[in-house]
Amino acid sequence: MRRSVVRPLVARALAALTVGASVLVATAAPAAAVVPKTPPLSTPWTSQVSTTNPLPEYPRPQMTRPDWQSLNGEWQFLNPATDSAGNVNRNAAPPIGQTLPERILVPYPVESALSGIMRNDNRDLMFYRRTFTVPAGWAGRRVQLHFGAVDYEATVWVNGTQVATHKGGYDRFEVDVTPQLNGGANEIVVRVYDPTDGRGEKQPIGKQTNNPSGIFYTPVSGIWQTVWLEPTPVSSIYSVDIYPNITDNTVRVRVFTRGNVSGHSVFAESMAGTTVVGTATGAFTDFTVPVPNARRWSPDDPYLYNLRVSLRTGAGATVDQVTSYFGMREIGTKLVDGVLRPTLNGEFVFQAGTLDQGYWPDGLYTAPTDAALQSDLQKHKDLGFNMVRKHIKVEPARWYYHADRLGLLVWQDIPSTPPFDANRTAAQIAEFETEAREIIDEHRFSPAVVTYVPFNEGWGEWNLADTQRVTRDLEAYDPTRLMNPHSGYNCCASKGDPGTGDIIDWHIYTGPDAPRPSATRVSILGEFGGLGLRTPGHEYSPDGQFFAYEQMSSAAQLNDRFTGMIRDSQRLMTSKGLSGFVYTEITDVEGEYNGLLTYDRQIQKVDTAQVRAALTELIRASRNQNAAVPLTLGHVRSFQVTTAGHTDRYLRHSDSFARTDVISGDSARQDASFRTVAGLADPRCHSFESVNFPGRYLRHASGRVRIDANTGGSFAADATWCGRPGLAAGGTSFESFNYPGSYLRHQSDLVHLAANDGSALFAADATWNVTNPALWRSSVLLPYDVRRSLQVTTWGFTDRYLRHADSLGWTEPVTAGSSTLLKADATFTLRHGLADPSCYTFESVNFPGQYLRHASSRIRLAANDGSALFAGDATFCARPGLGGTGVTFESINFPGSFLRHFDAQVSIASGAGTGFDRPMTLSADSSWTVANPWTP
Repeated sequence: MRRSVVRPLVARALAALTVGASVLVATAAPAAAVVPKTPPLSTPWTSQVSTTNPLPEYPRPQMTRPDWQSLNGEWQFLNPATDSAGNVNRNAAPPIGQTLPERILVPYPVESALSGIMRNDNRDLMFYRRTFTVPAGWAGRRVQLHFGAVDYEATVWVNGTQVATHKGGYDRFEVDVTPQLNGGANEIVVRVYDPTDGRGEKQPIGKQTNNPSGIFYTPVSGIWQTVWLEPTPVSSIYSVDIYPNITDNTVRVRVFTRGNVSGHSVFAESMAGTTVVGTATGAFTDFTVPVPNARRWSPDDPYLYNLRVSLRTGAGATVDQVTSYFGMREIGTKLVDGVLRPTLNGEFVFQAGTLDQGYWPDGLYTAPTDAALQSDLQKHKDLGFNMVRKHIKVEPARWYYHADRLGLLVWQDIPSTPPFDANRTAAQIAEFETEAREIIDEHRFSPAVVTYVPFNEGWGEWNLADTQRVTRDLEAYDPTRLMNPHSGYNCCASKGDPGTGDIIDWHIYTGPDAPRPSATRVSILGEFGGLGLRTPGHEYSPDGQFFAYEQMSSAAQLNDRFTGMIRDSQRLMTSKGLSGFVYTEITDVEGEYNGLLTYDRQIQKVDTAQVRAALTELIRASRNQNAAVPLTLGHVRSFQVTTAGHTDRYLRHSDSFARTDVISGDSARQDASFRTVAGLADPRCHSFESVNFPGRYLRHASGRVRIDANTGGSFAADATWCGRPGLAAGGTSFESFNYPGSYLRHQSDLVHLAANDGSALFAADATWNVTNPALWRSSVLLPYDVRRSLQVTTWGFTDRYLRHADSLGWTEPVTAGSSTLLKADATFTLRHGLADPSCYTFESVNFPGQYLRHASSRIRLAANDGSALFAGDATFCARPGLGGTGVTFESINFPGSFLRHFDAQVSIASGAGTGFDRPMTLSADSSWTVANPWTP
């Protein structure tokens, strides 16, 4: 309901009949039993739907009162006939007092099987009718009639009197019906007009269309969220807005009221569970309530406080009381290591989510049960996502409650008007903006909602200037969230980049790729992926056609491709400043079969452990960007002593203990080089893995520092070090994660964990120069002066090997039956790197003295001309495969560029361009199996 009409509605009801304990379900008026139809696919919850008490849960958990009554269940239903021209009268007189011919199960939309109607024709005009009795225990209170959502234009009569008219299929409305009630059975009649994308209405419809096909779906008409009654005092609380402030540990509260509240005040109590932790009294403007030592809400710890709000008279008597909840969290943007990033509670965390269309094969817009409603959100958590984009649809209030308590960031789209049609009247534009503001009003409470998206791919966009104006207006309307003004402005019917808001958003299918962030906008990949896997017996398409952006042949290929995309996105995070992505999509929807789950939610197509591991690493890596001393994950570093007179020494391990030494020889250089990984106990810190003993980490034990394999227990904490600005000028100090105030410190030639004694000597001994490059650059050790072949690891191409032909690098299938020439071309001798002996140069077996080198990005075979340029071009440092398997070879003179195959050609690529340099599949394409040689 528009907040501006709250008091006028009450004023019209001054001639109130006062009526009045809690009953869950009203008696259904019609005698005949509604029978749901058979859906095209059944979900695990289809059979659990009650025809007498569907969706019985309290519908508004964000503001609760003890007494309420559900009007869900069986209603009478009528589709009036069209005239000879196919028209309907949207202002047709209501069938007051008449028995209607059909029965419908509310709140499932007319087109759904669960409604019992399941009709997608002639439903532009509909009438609903039922009766109800107000509980006697509600006497002395006013009765509010609530509609969660009705698509699109609803007019309501109670006992023959029109009480409300409402436009908008995605926002709730309510009306005080006390004056119209009598002492017995009361009649409700609802007229609904919903042409969807017909009759020129151009209303917000999202993905609905009268002719579903491809990426547009079956329409949804009529009542599709819970209808309910609620008794309130004559003077009462209408709504509560809550704005957390983590800086001063308070929440700002704003209370809206109904009735005469002259002389009244508001008393608010913040509560941890049932324990009151802060109180404040205010009026009907903003006031703050303390939340001491606030526990911050995040996807990792979605802690919710309760808020009890009481309306009091001037004498202090409580006349109304509601209970709400809130999460202490803050959304913003800031520069992190020189890149503008979105922040949660002041820290950058990569937002990894899916596109969630919110469609069900049995209930369409309406999930069959509350357990179903929360199931998709729980699946996001299980798979390792921390965000969900609710795509051009708005869900019931309970969906946001589940997101709040489970801990998922939500991007809320504003439902679009019909796409590919830019003609709009002033009234249609005004209605779109009004509905957008109402959607924002209804979600101010939610800690999960962090971003609003007014436009998508130009759908319903009428001109660029108004896109800019609308997004600025909405940003000002709720400045506590981020504004993504136009998701996928690079696509489809878009009028162009609006340049406004907090986010610059591309859609790339299949992707991934990313726009560059600007000084004012973070980089987001708003849609990508769309990998499709067919699941016979679990598919449904209204037109019999099926669609995906890229076809997968098996679950194994889908897993490999999808986790590769996640790893590619991690590279984009560092190479192009990407801060979040939205994968298309969590479930199949009608003709789209690109979901991670089937449309019926019966089959999960991807492996939970693999996807969760990839997403966990991506999110951990993003948190590492917040470290006080940034260290690039996966890169090798050495630690040089900074104490005067000893700067020729480096930290190394020897016989499992850490010490400092003057380094010489390959073995010692390897001992003194460590691969940087996200902290085993906290990804904001670091752990350091031995290069020559993979799986062993620098850790402290009984005061000494040593390298050991992970033994569990306290090992992760013992092996986690938090980089700090050097205690002495310059350099870096490493504080123990589990012993704050104690640092990695050398004393004589031994290395200890020691508490800071404040002395200048301690500061110098505990300050290290983190060298780049490390003393040993390769973090994967391969034998030298042996023959090997490099095998492709990209799915579907693992029969191919790197070979030279006509002086260029290629990949080609090689088998035991291949020619002697091909086998020799695909075999190389691993030599110490010409530019650095800790890396590798590949010498041709059949052309000794010629080496693989890059020139103009292309890999070529050429004789060594003795120049420094040639040596650099022919030297590659080995590191663990970016694709999660094998080995990746990084160019020594172009750090961040890797030996990569693309369309059979082999080049060096960073993933920052197009063609061979595109980011898509870079991780897999640049990962190689170092295999036994084809020519021994």
